Amino acid sequence: MRYTDYRGSADYPRSPRSLRQMSKAAKLRLGAAAVLSCGVATALALTATANASTPHTRHTPHTPHTMGTATAGMAGTASTPQPTGTAGMAGTASTPQPTGTAGMAGTASTPQPTGMAGTAVTAGSAGYHFTTLDNASDLTFNQLLGINNNGHIAGYFGSGAAGHPNKGYLLRPPYGPSRYQNINFPGSVQTQVTGLNEEGVQVGFWSTQNNADMTNNNFGFYLAHGRFHSVNFPTGDKASPPVDQLLGVNDHDVAVGFYTNGQGNNRGYEYNIMTHRFSQVLKPGAPGGMAGPSLTAAAINNHGDVAGFYAASGGTTDAFLKISHGRFITLAVPGASMTQAFGVNDRDEVVGAYTVGTGDNAQTHGFTWWPGHGFTTVDDPQGMGSTTVNGVNDSGDLVGFYTDSAGNTDGMLAMPGR
Repeated sequence: MRYTDYRGSADYPRSPRSLRQMSKAAKLRLGAAAVLSCGVATALALTATANASTPHTRHTPHTPHTMGTATAGMAGTASTPQPTGTAGMAGTASTPQPTGTAGMAGTASTPQPTGMAGTAVTAGSAGYHFTTLDNASDLTFNQLLGINNNGHIAGYFGSGAAGHPNKGYLLRPPYGPSRYQNINFPGSVQTQVTGLNEEGVQVGFWSTQNNADMTNNNFGFYLAHGRFHSVNFPTGDKASPPVDQLLGVNDHDVAVGFYTNGQGNNRGYEYNIMTHRFSQVLKPGAPGGMAGPSLTAAAINNHGDVAGFYAASGGTTDAFLKISHGRFITLAVPGASMTQAFGVNDRDEVVGAYTVGTGDNAQTHGFTWWPGHGFTTVDDPQGMGSTTVNGVNDSGDLVGFYTDSAGNTDGMLAMPGR
């Protein structure tokens, strides 16, 4: 197995085959609203946060999509099939509901006010055309977390604060008020839809709680053929309350996510929906067991390459891309205290967010990273310094979120100029 530390260099050796730190107590949040706007590219935010030296929270602009604390590493296959936790037929997905006021992408001389359907699309500094998509059910909080090659978008609305629970949805093109479909785990109080593939499978996590301190239990799930199944990594060393999230899934029905252990560290894993097998995602050379670094597996492409982030030495959080044949590549924006990868497509284009500065001066910027090209900063023009990129498809379309001048969290779609 080979380990590569990538910090700013544009190239790395790779196989010729191919070409979302978190806190120790989990917090769940959700949100979505629909409006069109233009910007530089910012995205992503899941809402479970775990306490750690470098928290990654999806509901706040400065700490993107928090899913717990994570430990990175090489994937190992479980020797025997593992139970799927609380798998079952909890219910069926709801029919599409007209819950949004999303506007169609296009050109407009002036942006439309938040909450109104409209077209306000402009080219950003990174060469993207930005569109704000907010669900009218909650125009104050919206995060877009995944996009597939059909343009279907996974997301949620609601900040997760008491009385404002996360509520998941699927948004299909042409984007408009009637194109939001509610996707919520049956019997849940909160749900986030975090990822989807081309085969109609969605993944995410749900909670039975919406506590004022935002410390809630989290359970992973997948939705296939209209039926929900709960997924939780089989271990006797769980955080209290338990935190388990699925964050991404590929077309081979292999999902990735993490759980938080009793010591408050995240443990990344892969889960095969067809065989119900779990396998760990580990950082090569790192200590095993409780001594290993916190690591979150956030995305997986159809080659089996996994992207995520982990607690690095020196108190920083670094992103990673683990190539399926074993190479582990560390991705760290120079000068950033935290670099987190939340998405990856079949060309190994990695997307995420990085943080520079501290305290009130801290800023979060979205990024893309290409093998051989390095990092490109992506900020929505309406959320400069508060943008997170959470997902990317094979066309290079980005989804995520940003914080606007009114302090609202808005869903973002960024499409490269073509």
